[in-house]
Amino acid sequence: MSTLGSSKENSVEERLQTILSIAAECVSEAELRALLESQKEIICYDGFEPSGRMHLAQAVLKAHIVRCLTGAGCKFVLWVADWFAKMNHKSGGDMKKIHRLGEYFIEVWKSLGIDNCDSVQILWARDEIGSNAAYWELVMDIAQTFTVKRITRCSQIMGRTDSDTLSGSQILYPCMQCADIFNLNADICQLGTDQRKVNMLAREYCEAKGRKKPIILSHNMLMGLSEGQAKMSKSNPMSAIFVDDEAELVREKIEKSFCPQDTTENSPLFNWIKFLILPVNGSLTIGERTYTTYESVQAAVDDKSFAWQYLKPSVSNVINAMLEPVRQHFKSTSELRQLKADVEAISAQSFQQKKQENAQEDQNIQEQQTEKS
Repeated sequence: MSTLGSSKENSVEERLQTILSIAAECVSEAELRALLESQKEIICYDGFEPSGRMHLAQAVLKAHIVRCLTGAGCKFVLWVADWFAKMNHKSGGDMKKIHRLGEYFIEVWKSLGIDNCDSVQILWARDEIGSNAAYWELVMDIAQTFTVKRITRCSQIMGRTDSDTLSGSQILYPCMQCADIFNLNADICQLGTDQRKVNMLAREYCEAKGRKKPIILSHNMLMGLSEGQAKMSKSNPMSAIFVDDEAELVREKIEKSFCPQDTTENSPLFNWIKFLILPVNGSLTIGERTYTTYESVQAAVDDKSFAWQYLKPSVSNVINAMLEPVRQHFKSTSELRQLKADVEAISAQSFQQKKQENAQEDQNIQEQQTEKS
C-alpha cells in the first residue's frame, strides 16, 4: 500500500503513469502531461455529501487514490460538502445531523491514514463558502451561462435522474459544485465516473469564458452486491459494505452476493478485485494460487483453473482486513463510540424516511394511472 507524501523527484512519465493508474477516464491525458511538465503545485479535489454511513468506495478506495496522487506529487483536497447534503435533502436537511455525519467521515479517513497534512486538506463547505461573496458571484455567472435543461442533465451527481422532479436547491446544486472547482483552485477533478457530467459542465464553462479547463480524472465505480447494481448504494444495505460493518456481517453480505459462475462479466466481486483489492492490496490468494494482476485472474477463469469455491471466503477475508483499522478506531474512545452510535441512528432514520417517501411516490403513481384509466 502506498503512503502519503510528495514524489516530485520522479520523472514526469512515472508520475503520469501513477496518476493514470487510478483512472477510468482522463480528460485529457495531454493536458495532464503538460500540467506535470509545468512543475507547478497540482491540486486535486473530491467532494463528499455527509449522507450516512460510509461504504468501501468512499473510504478504502478513496484513501488509496489519495495516497497514489499525493505520492505523485499532488495536493489533495477532501471537500466535506455539508451545504450540498442539505440542498439534496439528506438527513431531512438537518444541519446538526449533517455535521455529525461529516465528523464521522473525517474520522473514517483518519483511521485509514488520511488526515490534514502538507499534501492533504480536509475542508468544510460551510467554512469555505459561507462568507465568500466572490463564490456566489461565480455561482450566478455559471447559472446564467447555462440553460435549466443543461443543468438538470447533471442531476446524476445527486443520485437523481433527468426525469425526477427537482427542488430549486437541487437545480442550483450543479452550479455550486461547478463553482467549487474554481473556488478551490483545483487543477484536477478527481471524482467518480458518476460525476462526469458536472465536471464536463465546468470545462464547457471555461470554454465559454476563456478560462483554463480543469482536468477530469474519473475513477471506476465499485458495483453493489446485488444483480445489476452498477454502483454501490446506501439505499440497499445488504448490497453495500459499510466501513463499520462487523466481520460476520461482511461475510454474510458477500456470501449472499450476486456471482455468476464461469464469467467475470457483470460480477461485483470481480469488479472489486480489479478496482479495489488488487490496487490496494497488491495481491489476492484464492485457494492455492496467489494473483497479482487482474489479467491473471481473468486467464484462470478463461482456462477453467479458477477455484470458484474459495472466491467469496477469500474476498471476505481481504475486505475484513481492510476494514479492521476502522473498526478498531471507533472502539478506541468513548467519544468515537458515541459518534458511531449517532451515525447509525441518523442513518436508520434517513433510511426509514426514504422508504416512506418511495412508498408515497409509488402510491401517487398508482393513483395517477387509475385516474387515467
